[in-house]
Amino acid sequence: MVELISVPLKKPTEVDIVKPLQNLIQSTYSTADKPQDYTESINELQKLRNTAIWRAFDRYESSLDVIYNYYDEISALEGKIPAHEVQIPFKWKDAFNKATLFGGRQSLTISSLSYERVCVLFNIAALQSAVAANQILDSDEGLKLAAKLFQQAAGIFYHLKNTVMSAVQQDPTPDLNPETLQALSSLMLAQAQEIFVVKSIHDNMKDGIIAKLCCQCEDMYVEVLKIFQKENLKVLWDREWLSLIAGKQGAYHALTEFYQSLVCKASKKVGEEITRLEQASQLLKTAQTRSGRTGFFDEFMSKIQRNLTEAKKDNDFIYHERIPDPKSLEPVGKAMLAKVISLPEKLGTNFKDLFGELVPVAIHQALATFDVRKNEIVNTEISRLRESTQLLNSILASLNLPAAIEDTEGTDLPQSLIEKANNVSSEGGISSLQNLITELPELLKRNRDILDECERLLNEEKESDDKLRSQFESRWTRTPSEKLTEMFKSNIAKYRQIINNAIEADKVVKTKYEMHLAGMQLLSKPISEIESAVPQSAGGGNVKDSSAVTTLRRLMEEVETIKAERDVIEHELKSATIDMKTKFLHALAQDGGVNETALSVESLGQLYGPLQKQVKASLAKQETLVSEIQAANTQFIRENGAGSSSRDTKMKELAAAHDAFIELKNNLKEGTTFYNNLTQLLVSFQNKISDFVFARKTEKEELLKDLTHESSRQSPGSAPTLPTHHTTDGGTHGTNAPSQPDNLPYPVNYQGMPIPYGASTQAPYPTYIPPPMPQGYNPYGTLPGTMPYPATYNYPGGFPQPPPGGVNPGYPGYSGGAGSNYPTQQPPHQQPPKW
Repeated sequence: MVELISVPLKKPTEVDIVKPLQNLIQSTYSTADKPQDYTESINELQKLRNTAIWRAFDRYESSLDVIYNYYDEISALEGKIPAHEVQIPFKWKDAFNKATLFGGRQSLTISSLSYERVCVLFNIAALQSAVAANQILDSDEGLKLAAKLFQQAAGIFYHLKNTVMSAVQQDPTPDLNPETLQALSSLMLAQAQEIFVVKSIHDNMKDGIIAKLCCQCEDMYVEVLKIFQKENLKVLWDREWLSLIAGKQGAYHALTEFYQSLVCKASKKVGEEITRLEQASQLLKTAQTRSGRTGFFDEFMSKIQRNLTEAKKDNDFIYHERIPDPKSLEPVGKAMLAKVISLPEKLGTNFKDLFGELVPVAIHQALATFDVRKNEIVNTEISRLRESTQLLNSILASLNLPAAIEDTEGTDLPQSLIEKANNVSSEGGISSLQNLITELPELLKRNRDILDECERLLNEEKESDDKLRSQFESRWTRTPSEKLTEMFKSNIAKYRQIINNAIEADKVVKTKYEMHLAGMQLLSKPISEIESAVPQSAGGGNVKDSSAVTTLRRLMEEVETIKAERDVIEHELKSATIDMKTKFLHALAQDGGVNETALSVESLGQLYGPLQKQVKASLAKQETLVSEIQAANTQFIRENGAGSSSRDTKMKELAAAHDAFIELKNNLKEGTTFYNNLTQLLVSFQNKISDFVFARKTEKEELLKDLTHESSRQSPGSAPTLPTHHTTDGGTHGTNAPSQPDNLPYPVNYQGMPIPYGASTQAPYPTYIPPPMPQGYNPYGTLPGTMPYPATYNYPGGFPQPPPGGVNPGYPGYSGGAGSNYPTQQPPHQQPPKW
């Protein structure tokens, strides 16, 4: 009896989602102390997609569960990873596949999880309509399932109509046009009402109720027909759809009159019964003509004719009632049973959230910002401690303490100097510094080469786009490259500035290295050679006991105590932790939002307030201690005449060289780590640019195909207008970063890094959510008076964890790095800088 319409499915293409997701999660969520490995989950998501997008074409009820699960997974993932951050070129074809005949798109490729979700959701509604249309309507189970699925499909199409433009953010294919989706939603709802009519007849409900259900159904098909006949939409539909909808509108009007005539018959209103039966007969004949189908609602036609014959016969022989005019009849009431079922939060029943450990985007952003504030406090306080300790060491070295107050015999060295020499030797001596210094130029060159390759990729993409834009002019409708690559290029400029500042930091290190080279070389030699190089003491090396000596020895013990206390404070600063994830999640659950600033300030005050007081007290204590040392040393010189001999001068030089060696060793180690981690970040940056270029290439090929096909049909039509949401916000990131402590030549915890990906606000290309800051303090040096990185560079994140064994200087082919999945062209060789 009932012929139902099912919506065709959008045809997908297979894409590799594994590598882009792996790169994104590693660079966004992984840190050295909290590595995130989601390889298994990503592989499972890939399998789920491959199954879901093709099982939909089977049009079985069991296929719904598979595609439901995939939709739930990507919806959950979209809430944790920015939709446009993943550079996966999702390509979906128009469901009606008639777009090129009328100047639209036959397919659309967008690198966005939102676009993937929208297309999958469209196919869910289409599959629901197909499963509903294939149900056997002679059973209650089939009727209930069909009604449920049609109502769900209506809800999905309605949901898409209201959200598709914000998700796609450009001209969609015709099937995703809001007007198209509104038409499909109305059709699904009308068919759901039709199922309720069938069920009411199947259940032998009262004739008056059935008449009202039919009247509502007829009214809904009137609205559907009106929408489907719009000039910009009717070209999309199968040519039989309009005739079927028009036929159903007339048929359900006829059924309304028929069942209302039964109500009249029961109440002995024979005249009205005859009028309604005549109306029903005429309407049903018109419906059959409109539908173009013989036998359309034929079983009702025979009932109408039989009842009409009987009613006329009874009226002629018994009732003799006047036959009223159809216009004078009271209208039949309406009963609406079909309702739009809103899209639930989860469609499937077997959702397990493959990426359950990833926090929502809002929480991730709050954690990243918290880490910036946290590391700023840690870096500042540790820098204050280290700078103060350096000052204390320099003062002691200038006074030749504690060596000056140690007893020696003849050419014997003071025990403190012997310990310094042994310390330098145990650290590898001057050769260890030379090896580290030699590595820096190659590490620098590697980073420059990666950055040059990034720039080359962007320039080539722009040249290709400009050439095609010049060739096709107004028909080349995609967004110009310069609008999409603005943030890429801005970040390249920032990275170049970072590298230039690192070079300046290297010069600071080199200057200090050359200043103390002779002393560090001597300290690297055996003790006997050091003794030969240090002039003999004129006084025999014995120190007279005096109040000044006693005071200085006590003060030297206090120096060691204050240094030990600072080591403890620094360790506590680096190791202090707080579970902000739980706090932010609780705030999100309680208030529906995260007041990140208030929570961060309160938590940081509780966490670091006591330690900051200890730092302040330690610095104040040092001021008093230095004053006492200087006073006692003045008295000591007056009593012993020390401080001006060549032996004292040499020992001061060696003490300063020891302190410089320790600082430089730490500086160079951290500098090497800095360059290696910068390589990791630049490789991630290059991967993003490679993904962007690949997505643009795919989009270019699709547009070229459409233009070529359009030209071959000799009906080019007019190019679609570029939507207003294609404008790009030229804002920059990180212009309000806190200042870097002045005594650190390389960035502390790498807060000076720009956002590593092309953070364009132009959809469908990526917006970037920075990865969390790695825990702990990792300064590069404590040289005073240097701040190579401008405070306006704010990178609220950290570097990805370097591959096992460090980064191979032979980039780009090293294994285990973030960029090993992407073949890159070797940049031209550049001569590394030499010292």
